[in-house]
Amino acid sequence: MTGGQVLRSHDRPVSRWKNGGGLTREVAADASGAGMEDFVWRVSLADIARSGPFSSFAGVDRIITLVDGAGMELIVDGVSHTIADAYEPFSFRGDAVTDCRLLSGPAVDLNVMTRRTRATAHVRMAREGFSVVPRTGVLVLVIALTGTVGVEESDVTLDRFDAVLFSDRDAGALRVDGVAAVVTVTTASGSPGT
Repeated sequence: MTGGQVLRSHDRPVSRWKNGGGLTREVAADASGAGMEDFVWRVSLADIARSGPFSSFAGVDRIITLVDGAGMELIVDGVSHTIADAYEPFSFRGDAVTDCRLLSGPAVDLNVMTRRTRATAHVRMAREGFSVVPRTGVLVLVIALTGTVGVEESDVTLDRFDAVLFSDRDAGALRVDGVAAVVTVTTASGSPGT
């Protein structure tokens, strides 16, 4: 198969954060049937409506990227980090004590989580076209953040927050008219991929 799996934003169910402090929409996750305590990797969009603590995830590494709103101050294990620039990924440990203070109203962030011993992730922003080439044990998730993203093989257009997931069996060429998040997940040998 080429062209990847299209994941439309309107098909995503809304669920509460693990600690109940906000709402999240899962974009994609490993398909092993894992829950919030034992996933290998998970990518979501989170609505942050008010200041408060982040959920703790033991053994998990996180990357968050502000995609809407004025941003936030994160206090991670007592150290303050200002997340005010959109599309700038910020990495931290999911088991760190993390508190969030919104700077000016609600915000939306892209949240990438990987189980530390079983997967790693990298997030970059794309503002022009690029190609995805299959590699064993590597998944590439492309999410349209502004404008549109076109998938040439399937003649599909992704609108805001739509995504396409490429596994190691897929290849694709993408046209980016705006900003797209490119999330690359590398799973350890023996871990479930998709």
